[in-house]
Amino acid sequence: MTLVKSAAQPLAQQLAERFAQRIRSRLLAPGTRLPSVRQCAQQQGVSPSTVVAAYDRLLAQGLIEAQKNRGFYTRNQALPPVVQALAAIENEASGLISAAQHSAVGALPLDLPPVLPHVPVDAAALIRGMFYAPGGRAQPGMGAFPSEWLASNFMAAALRRFCTTSALNAASLHYGEPAGDVSLREAVAARLNTLGIAAGAGQVITTLGATHALDIISRTLLRPGDCVMVEEPGWAVEFARLDALGMRILPVPRGVEGPDLEVMARMCELHQPKLFVSVSVFHNPTGYCLSAAHAHRVLQLAHRYAFEVVEDDTYSHIAPDHATRVCALDGLERSIYVSGFAKILAPGWRVGYLAAPPRLVERLLDTKLLGTLTTPALFEKALAWCMTQGQLRRHALQLRTRLDLARSRSVALALQAGCQFASPPAGLFGWVDTGVDTDKLALRMLDVGYLLAPGALFHANHAPSTLMRINFCTTQDAQFWQVFEAARAELARKGL
Repeated sequence: MTLVKSAAQPLAQQLAERFAQRIRSRLLAPGTRLPSVRQCAQQQGVSPSTVVAAYDRLLAQGLIEAQKNRGFYTRNQALPPVVQALAAIENEASGLISAAQHSAVGALPLDLPPVLPHVPVDAAALIRGMFYAPGGRAQPGMGAFPSEWLASNFMAAALRRFCTTSALNAASLHYGEPAGDVSLREAVAARLNTLGIAAGAGQVITTLGATHALDIISRTLLRPGDCVMVEEPGWAVEFARLDALGMRILPVPRGVEGPDLEVMARMCELHQPKLFVSVSVFHNPTGYCLSAAHAHRVLQLAHRYAFEVVEDDTYSHIAPDHATRVCALDGLERSIYVSGFAKILAPGWRVGYLAAPPRLVERLLDTKLLGTLTTPALFEKALAWCMTQGQLRRHALQLRTRLDLARSRSVALALQAGCQFASPPAGLFGWVDTGVDTDKLALRMLDVGYLLAPGALFHANHAPSTLMRINFCTTQDAQFWQVFEAARAELARKGL
């Protein structure tokens, strides 16, 4: 904190601003004791009156507090006093409304999907399919684009740009920005604005993929035993992750327009959930997209019962920009946006991000720092370059075109094999009804080198199902469908 006596700014102002910067960036944590006036004066080579003037400025800004006979301490800056007061009023009003409605309606019906405490979900087999393909074949249960679809020249060019000695040293020999490389956060903020989500770079935190972003949110906002609403069917890894953290899972049926609002309202009344995790656009596994009317109703419930909506927009790059997104309607007040680049660009780079309300950014950043300190600046800088040069946008358009053709071929083959689609084919995945238990079918198919994604994986209680999720990119091979049809017919003959 070197002070410049010849600068245009008075020494007291310089000293106050530098303390303020460290307090706001959380380098001085809440409750940290500042040096005494005499100690600070000695350390900085200034007069005690200069330190007193600097501390007075910090007191006036609400950044520190004076404790009688003890000294000066940094204050908790998580929420400004006005915001805290508004939040308290909102919570009190929500409680009164809830109590009044409960009194008027009486006892609520209990015919809801059960709360599921500690239900283990075995998603390991499907996750392994992300790392290798049994039998060397394209896997119908795969959760991403095939690697040959993602291959490009511009990613290598982007890395070379930042692999000169000077650029590499600048990006790699220190931890970098805690929230992530500023150039990527600015590029992400610009991208979000095209989706109608008003977010500044200061609201964006980069992560090690979208799953890491979801984990940061859960570890920040939840405690073991808290209730979390999830969509069902939904992503098995999310169920397993929440279960491992000790959360109580509340499955909400997902329909063509969005979650079942009646079930959500009852869940809110009975269990006071802290989060609702949703894939609004190209829902996994059904491919459904949220309607605007449903999105508004979800947000009304979120404000009424004081829970956060976590919107996982992992497939945003292959979805229409005009698709309804909760965070666009909400303005990031009761919602947190999550996405990443693994699906569309480079799974191995592990770059994702979240965009959050200002009131939550510092708490989420603290959790990121405790878990990973920071994220790789080299990959983030390279990715930011890909975005600003338009490379990522062009790459996404090419993938969309290729995916549309693959979807048409895959749907035709699935129908020929005797399957029916439980939802209209859209996005990367198809939700297919096979007519037989897909857990048993998956075991048969694994024997001949095909990894399926059976429907039970997408239910929080792992209930048997005749449904399965297919990847449209990896199910264009007629040979797979022939093997599938034979195995399905065998199970049907045996009544399985």
